Amino acid sequence: MTKRRLLIVWHSRTGASEALARAAAKGAARESAIETVRLPAATVGPDELLAAQGFIFAAPENLATLSGEMKAFFDRSYYPALDRLAGRPYAAIISAGSDGAGAARQIARIVAGWRLKSVAEPLIVNTNAQTPEEILALKHVPPGPLARASDLGQTMAAGLAMGVF
Repeated sequence: MTKRRLLIVWHSRTGASEALARAAAKGAARESAIETVRLPAATVGPDELLAAQGFIFAAPENLATLSGEMKAFFDRSYYPALDRLAGRPYAAIISAGSDGAGAARQIARIVAGWRLKSVAEPLIVNTNAQTPEEILALKHVPPGPLARASDLGQTMAAGLAMGVF
């Protein structure tokens, strides 16, 4: 029997979103019945989406919207995957210097067109980076948010394995 696949698509400029995506993948790996694939957004296209049964999208919020590279992934994949992903589950992880709500809303609006099913509230990790130096600096994500990302990955994988979503 072929394993169901959880695809984690991520983009990161300063390391926070990448660390959160790694934590989600680590949590998902606890479910042996699921194949977890973690790929940078720049390398993902419609074929990778169509091969997966569930998704986690992890990206930073830049200027109150989704990061450009993650948006470019959605732009190049949107129409080729349209009407081919309906009902598949997804969750979002956002690293943000302030509230992250703009990026979370943007992902929700984009995947609504694919008719993906949200299975969790967006995990928004606030880095509190406000100055140009803080915004551009490499980020260290504390254990608490990493644990929440890991739990989200495990929940997604378990739900896929049990056929809950």
